[in-house]
Amino acid sequence: MDVFLIVFSVLALFVLFSSFFTVKQQTAVVIERFGKFISIRNSGLQLKIPIIDRIAGRVNLRIQQLDVLIETKTKDNVFIKMKVSVQFKVIQDKVYEAFYKLEYPHDQITAYVFDVVRAEVPKLILDDVFVRKDDIAIAVKRELNEAMTTYGYDIINTLVTDIDPDIQVKNAMNRINAADREKTAAEFESEAQRIRIVAKAKAEAESKKLQGQGIADQRREIARGLVESVEVLNSVGINSQEASALIVVTQHYDTLQAIGADTNSNLILLPNSPQAGSDMLNNMVASFTASNQIGETMKTQPKRVKTKNDTTSTDYNPSDTSNPESEV
Repeated sequence: MDVFLIVFSVLALFVLFSSFFTVKQQTAVVIERFGKFISIRNSGLQLKIPIIDRIAGRVNLRIQQLDVLIETKTKDNVFIKMKVSVQFKVIQDKVYEAFYKLEYPHDQITAYVFDVVRAEVPKLILDDVFVRKDDIAIAVKRELNEAMTTYGYDIINTLVTDIDPDIQVKNAMNRINAADREKTAAEFESEAQRIRIVAKAKAEAESKKLQGQGIADQRREIARGLVESVEVLNSVGINSQEASALIVVTQHYDTLQAIGADTNSNLILLPNSPQAGSDMLNNMVASFTASNQIGETMKTQPKRVKTKNDTTSTDYNPSDTSNPESEV
């Protein structure tokens, strides 16, 4: 009797405890009775008929991620490896479809991702694959949503997280990029050099222009000073020839004084004596006097008349407009 009571108590406790079960948050439990679907239980403490009802399975309602690695070829015949991350979850109102209609959801999602990527990437060259990776991800998401919604799955997002070309292709791309940057650097350097040369040439031209203007102004002032000096000397009875000679001698000695005033000057003038200056003055005065005498003599000589047959160049005077034939 005691043994029977103990066995009955154990069985009662087993039935009691097997009647209750708990469901975690963001999880759904599928209940079957003799192999037939009965209900779906959500989070919390739940009750079922022991022995008759059983837990057929638990469905995760949280967002899950599946990483799919795909090898495909681009339009320019470059093989690349792409990693597509698919974020999905089971729709809470479609737990039945997710549990009973699809046995291996990960394999189904992987197949669709392969199909879409291998249909989209061969349309693009390698550079466009990097630029338009978001378009590829949108195409994958659109295709997956259309297919997986029927099975109770919602595709939250798809991301192309990695694009890995062959190592030789990457090295070639790096070389092309480096060469392009070197070309750009050389162009900028050449442009900078051209700007420096043009700026230097403009500065030199401006300097030469200003230097020429300075020399012209200097010579103009010197000439004006000489004219004023000659006028002053003429006012005291010194004629223009003597005044000019005096000014030349004065400038000669002023130049010698300026050279001697510079302590760092290495210039040597040979010969250099007061007698040389005096000889130069005498020569200048004699030249001016001879020139004046020749001029006066030419003015007093009679004009020669040319005849018809006289065509020598020495007798021809361009200013003579007389007609030889009329004079003969």
